[in-house]
Amino acid sequence: MPELPEVETIARDLEARVRGAIVQDLSVRRPDILAPDSGTRRLRRNLSGRRITDVSRRGKNLVFVLDRRFRMVINLGMTGRVVTSDSPRASELVHVAASFTLEDGRSILYDDARRFGRIRLFTETAWRVRDAELGIEPLAPDFTPELLHHLTRRSVTPIRNFLLDQNRIAGVGNIYANEALFRARIRPTRRANRITRPGATALHHELRAVLSEAILERGTTFSDYRDASGNEGAFQFRLRVYDREALPCTVCDHLIRRVVLTNRSAFYCPSCQR
Repeated sequence: MPELPEVETIARDLEARVRGAIVQDLSVRRPDILAPDSGTRRLRRNLSGRRITDVSRRGKNLVFVLDRRFRMVINLGMTGRVVTSDSPRASELVHVAASFTLEDGRSILYDDARRFGRIRLFTETAWRVRDAELGIEPLAPDFTPELLHHLTRRSVTPIRNFLLDQNRIAGVGNIYANEALFRARIRPTRRANRITRPGATALHHELRAVLSEAILERGTTFSDYRDASGNEGAFQFRLRVYDREALPCTVCDHLIRRVVLTNRSAFYCPSCQR
Protein backbone atom coordinates (compact mmCIF):
# COMPACT_ATOMS: atom_id res chain seq x y z
CA MET A 1 0.00 0.00 0.00
CA PRO A 2 1.37 3.47 -0.83
CA GLU A 3 2.42 5.17 2.39
CA LEU A 4 3.23 8.77 3.27
CA PRO A 5 6.32 9.17 1.03
CA GLU A 6 4.62 7.66 -2.01
CA VAL A 7 1.43 9.71 -1.65
CA GLU A 8 3.45 12.86 -0.91
CA THR A 9 5.46 12.30 -4.09
CA ILE A 10 2.31 11.91 -6.18
CA ALA A 11 0.68 14.95 -4.56
CA ARG A 12 3.67 17.17 -5.28
CA ASP A 13 3.80 16.00 -8.89
CA LEU A 14 0.10 16.61 -9.43
CA GLU A 15 0.20 19.99 -7.69
CA ALA A 16 2.75 21.14 -10.25
CA ARG A 17 0.84 19.68 -13.19
CA VAL A 18 -2.87 20.20 -12.60
CA ARG A 19 -3.26 23.06 -10.13
CA GLY A 20 -5.44 25.66 -11.81
CA ALA A 21 -6.90 23.19 -14.30
CA ILE A 22 -10.69 22.95 -14.69
CA VAL A 23 -12.44 19.59 -14.57
CA GLN A 24 -14.66 19.20 -17.63
CA ASP A 25 -16.06 15.70 -17.24
CA LEU A 26 -15.36 12.29 -15.78
CA SER A 27 -15.67 8.65 -16.72
CA VAL A 28 -15.97 5.83 -14.20
CA ARG A 29 -15.32 2.38 -15.61
CA ARG A 30 -15.22 0.58 -12.27
CA PRO A 31 -17.90 1.99 -9.94
CA ASP A 32 -16.70 -0.17 -7.05
CA ILE A 33 -13.79 2.24 -6.49
CA LEU A 34 -16.27 4.99 -5.54
CA ALA A 35 -17.35 5.45 -1.93
CA PRO A 36 -21.07 4.70 -1.40
CA ASP A 37 -21.90 8.39 -0.90
CA SER A 38 -19.90 9.51 -3.95
CA GLY A 39 -21.50 7.93 -7.01
CA THR A 40 -20.82 8.94 -10.59
CA ARG A 41 -23.78 11.33 -10.76
CA ARG A 42 -22.77 13.17 -7.61
CA LEU A 43 -19.19 13.42 -8.75
CA ARG A 44 -20.14 14.73 -12.19
CA ARG A 45 -22.63 17.24 -10.75
CA ASN A 46 -20.16 18.69 -8.25
CA LEU A 47 -16.88 18.40 -10.13
CA SER A 48 -17.74 19.51 -13.67
CA GLY A 49 -16.66 23.08 -14.31
CA ARG A 50 -14.71 23.38 -11.05
CA ARG A 51 -11.11 24.48 -10.83
CA ILE A 52 -8.49 22.45 -8.98
CA THR A 53 -7.05 25.00 -6.57
CA ASP A 54 -4.76 22.69 -4.62
CA VAL A 55 -3.46 19.11 -4.49
CA SER A 56 -2.05 17.87 -1.20
CA ARG A 57 -1.74 14.85 1.05
CA ARG A 58 -3.39 13.97 4.36
CA GLY A 59 -2.17 10.73 5.87
CA LYS A 60 -2.19 8.22 3.02
CA ASN A 61 -4.81 10.18 1.05
CA LEU A 62 -4.52 12.42 -1.99
CA VAL A 63 -6.65 15.54 -1.51
CA PHE A 64 -7.87 17.64 -4.45
CA VAL A 65 -9.40 21.00 -3.49
CA LEU A 66 -12.04 22.15 -5.98
CA ASP A 67 -12.90 25.87 -5.88
CA ARG A 68 -12.52 25.63 -2.09
CA ARG A 69 -15.98 24.10 -1.84
CA PHE A 70 -15.30 20.41 -2.32
CA ARG A 71 -12.51 17.97 -1.60
CA MET A 72 -12.06 14.90 -3.77
CA VAL A 73 -10.08 12.43 -1.69
CA ILE A 74 -8.37 9.41 -3.23
CA ASN A 75 -7.07 6.57 -1.09
CA LEU A 76 -4.82 4.44 -3.29
CA GLY A 77 -5.50 1.18 -1.47
CA MET A 78 -2.98 -1.54 -2.38
CA THR A 79 -2.32 -0.90 -6.07
CA GLY A 80 -3.76 2.50 -6.94
CA ARG A 81 -1.93 4.90 -9.25
CA VAL A 82 -2.77 8.46 -10.29
CA VAL A 83 -1.09 9.54 -13.53
CA THR A 84 -1.71 12.43 -15.90
CA SER A 85 -2.48 11.48 -19.49
CA ASP A 86 0.39 13.57 -20.86
CA SER A 87 2.96 11.53 -18.91
CA PRO A 88 5.29 9.48 -21.13
CA ARG A 89 4.24 6.20 -19.49
CA ALA A 90 0.48 6.83 -19.27
CA SER A 91 -0.08 4.41 -22.14
CA GLU A 92 1.17 1.58 -19.93
CA LEU A 93 -1.88 1.78 -17.65
CA VAL A 94 -4.18 -1.19 -18.19
CA HIS A 95 -6.54 -0.98 -15.19
CA VAL A 96 -7.90 2.58 -15.46
CA ALA A 97 -10.92 2.67 -13.15
CA ALA A 98 -11.73 6.37 -13.48
CA SER A 99 -10.59 9.34 -15.56
CA PHE A 100 -11.15 13.05 -15.07
CA THR A 101 -11.05 15.07 -18.28
CA LEU A 102 -9.63 18.59 -17.98
CA GLU A 103 -10.56 21.56 -20.16
CA ASP A 104 -7.06 21.70 -21.61
CA GLY A 105 -7.52 18.23 -23.10
CA ARG A 106 -5.51 16.27 -20.58
CA SER A 107 -6.92 13.75 -18.13
CA ILE A 108 -6.17 12.62 -14.60
CA LEU A 109 -6.18 8.81 -14.69
CA TYR A 110 -6.85 6.61 -11.68
CA ASP A 111 -5.54 3.09 -12.29
CA ASP A 112 -6.10 0.28 -9.76
CA ALA A 113 -5.48 -3.38 -10.56
CA ARG A 114 -6.99 -4.80 -7.36
CA ARG A 115 -9.47 -1.96 -6.80
CA PHE A 116 -9.04 -1.65 -3.04
CA GLY A 117 -8.67 2.12 -3.40
CA ARG A 118 -11.53 4.58 -2.95
CA ILE A 119 -12.55 7.95 -4.38
CA ARG A 120 -14.79 10.05 -2.17
CA LEU A 121 -16.19 13.55 -2.49
CA PHE A 122 -16.41 15.70 0.65
CA THR A 123 -17.95 19.08 1.26
CA GLU A 124 -15.64 21.45 3.10
CA THR A 125 -17.55 20.84 6.34
CA ALA A 126 -17.56 17.07 5.98
CA TRP A 127 -13.84 17.08 5.25
CA ARG A 128 -13.09 19.02 8.44
CA VAL A 129 -14.86 16.29 10.39
CA ARG A 130 -12.90 13.53 8.63
CA ASP A 131 -9.63 15.42 8.94
CA ALA A 132 -10.12 15.70 12.71
CA GLU A 133 -10.44 11.92 12.95
CA LEU A 134 -6.96 11.37 11.53
CA GLY A 135 -3.88 11.49 13.71
CA ILE A 136 -1.07 13.99 13.68
CA GLU A 137 1.22 14.26 10.66
CA PRO A 138 4.66 12.87 11.58
CA LEU A 139 6.50 15.56 9.60
CA ALA A 140 4.48 18.42 11.11
CA PRO A 141 6.26 20.88 13.43
CA ASP A 142 3.90 20.08 16.31
CA PHE A 143 4.81 16.38 16.19
CA THR A 144 7.51 16.46 18.86
CA PRO A 145 9.39 13.78 20.85
CA GLU A 146 7.41 14.85 23.90
CA LEU A 147 4.11 14.38 22.10
CA LEU A 148 5.13 10.96 20.79
CA HIS A 149 6.09 9.85 24.29
CA HIS A 150 2.82 11.21 25.66
CA LEU A 151 0.77 9.34 23.05
CA THR A 152 2.52 6.05 23.77
CA ARG A 153 1.64 6.27 27.48
CA ARG A 154 -1.95 5.31 26.68
CA SER A 155 -1.29 2.15 24.69
CA VAL A 156 -0.21 -1.42 25.47
CA THR A 157 -0.18 -2.40 21.78
CA PRO A 158 3.16 -3.35 20.17
CA ILE A 159 4.95 -0.20 19.07
CA ARG A 160 4.91 -1.31 15.41
CA ASN A 161 1.11 -1.55 15.53
CA PHE A 162 0.94 1.78 17.37
CA LEU A 163 2.78 3.50 14.53
CA LEU A 164 0.35 2.04 11.98
CA ASP A 165 -2.74 3.42 13.74
CA GLN A 166 -3.89 6.23 11.46
CA ASN A 167 -5.95 7.77 14.24
CA ARG A 168 -2.74 8.38 16.21
CA ILE A 169 -0.13 9.16 13.55
CA ALA A 170 -1.34 9.64 9.98
CA GLY A 171 0.55 8.30 7.00
CA VAL A 172 2.98 5.78 8.48
CA GLY A 173 2.75 2.27 7.05
CA ASN A 174 4.52 -1.02 7.65
CA ILE A 175 7.63 -0.31 5.57
CA TYR A 176 8.60 2.90 7.31
CA ALA A 177 7.51 1.78 10.78
CA ASN A 178 9.91 -1.17 10.50
CA GLU A 179 12.72 0.99 9.17
CA ALA A 180 12.32 3.67 11.85
CA LEU A 181 12.22 1.11 14.67
CA PHE A 182 15.38 -0.55 13.37
CA ARG A 183 17.22 2.75 13.25
CA ALA A 184 15.98 3.64 16.74
CA ARG A 185 17.05 0.19 18.01
CA ILE A 186 13.56 -0.61 19.30
CA ARG A 187 12.08 -4.07 18.79
CA PRO A 188 8.69 -3.90 17.00
CA THR A 189 7.03 -6.14 19.61
CA ARG A 190 7.81 -3.81 22.51
CA ARG A 191 4.66 -2.41 24.12
CA ALA A 192 4.14 1.24 23.30
CA ASN A 193 3.83 2.28 26.95
CA ARG A 194 7.23 0.70 27.66
CA ILE A 195 8.99 3.17 25.37
CA THR A 196 11.21 5.42 27.47
CA ARG A 197 11.64 9.15 26.92
CA PRO A 198 15.05 8.62 25.29
CA GLY A 199 13.50 5.86 23.20
CA ALA A 200 10.68 8.14 22.08
CA THR A 201 13.21 10.83 21.19
CA ALA A 202 15.21 8.39 19.09
CA LEU A 203 12.11 6.99 17.40
CA HIS A 204 10.80 10.48 16.64
CA HIS A 205 14.10 11.44 15.02
CA GLU A 206 14.42 8.25 12.98
CA LEU A 207 10.79 8.22 11.86
CA ARG A 208 11.05 11.74 10.49
CA ALA A 209 14.43 10.96 8.93
CA VAL A 210 13.32 7.82 7.13
CA LEU A 211 10.14 9.45 5.82
CA SER A 212 12.07 12.47 4.56
CA GLU A 213 14.70 10.30 2.89
CA ALA A 214 12.02 8.21 1.21
CA ILE A 215 10.35 11.33 -0.17
CA LEU A 216 13.68 12.42 -1.66
CA GLU A 217 13.95 8.97 -3.27
CA ARG A 218 10.37 9.33 -4.56
CA GLY A 219 9.04 6.41 -2.56
CA THR A 220 9.49 2.66 -2.42
CA THR A 221 8.52 0.39 -5.32
CA PHE A 222 8.25 -3.36 -4.90
CA SER A 223 5.69 -4.03 -7.62
CA ASP A 224 2.81 -1.59 -8.15
CA TYR A 225 3.70 1.88 -6.90
CA ARG A 226 4.44 4.53 -9.53
CA ASP A 227 4.66 8.31 -9.29
CA ALA A 228 2.45 10.68 -11.31
CA SER A 229 4.72 10.17 -14.34
CA GLY A 230 4.47 6.39 -14.11
CA ASN A 231 8.01 5.96 -12.80
CA GLU A 232 9.19 3.78 -9.91
CA GLY A 233 10.57 5.06 -6.62
CA ALA A 234 14.10 4.21 -5.46
CA PHE A 235 13.98 3.89 -1.67
CA GLN A 236 13.72 0.08 -1.91
CA PHE A 237 17.48 0.09 -2.51
CA ARG A 238 18.04 1.76 0.88
CA LEU A 239 15.89 -0.49 3.07
CA ARG A 240 17.84 -1.86 6.02
CA VAL A 241 15.40 -4.32 7.58
CA TYR A 242 12.02 -4.48 5.86
CA ASP A 243 11.47 -7.70 3.87
CA ARG A 244 15.03 -8.88 4.65
CA GLU A 245 14.19 -11.99 6.68
CA ALA A 246 17.20 -14.36 7.02
CA LEU A 247 19.56 -11.82 5.45
CA PRO A 248 22.46 -10.39 7.49
CA CYS A 249 21.89 -7.18 9.41
CA THR A 250 23.57 -4.22 7.73
CA VAL A 251 25.02 -3.21 11.11
CA CYS A 252 26.03 -6.38 12.97
CA ASP A 253 25.61 -9.31 10.52
CA HIS A 254 23.05 -11.13 12.69
CA LEU A 255 20.26 -12.58 10.59
CA ILE A 256 17.09 -10.50 10.31
CA ARG A 257 14.01 -12.13 11.80
CA ARG A 258 10.34 -11.82 10.99
CA VAL A 259 7.42 -11.84 13.39
CA VAL A 260 3.72 -11.58 12.55
CA LEU A 261 1.73 -8.91 14.43
CA THR A 262 -1.99 -8.71 13.68
CA ASN A 263 -1.54 -10.56 10.39
CA ARG A 264 1.27 -8.33 9.14
CA SER A 265 4.98 -9.06 9.09
CA ALA A 266 7.43 -7.07 11.16
CA PHE A 267 11.19 -7.37 10.69
CA TYR A 268 13.95 -6.79 13.22
CA CYS A 269 17.52 -7.57 14.16
CA PRO A 270 17.65 -9.58 17.42
CA SER A 271 21.02 -8.04 18.28
CA CYS A 272 20.50 -4.35 17.38
CA GLN A 273 16.91 -4.23 18.61
CA ARG A 274 17.13 -5.83 22.02
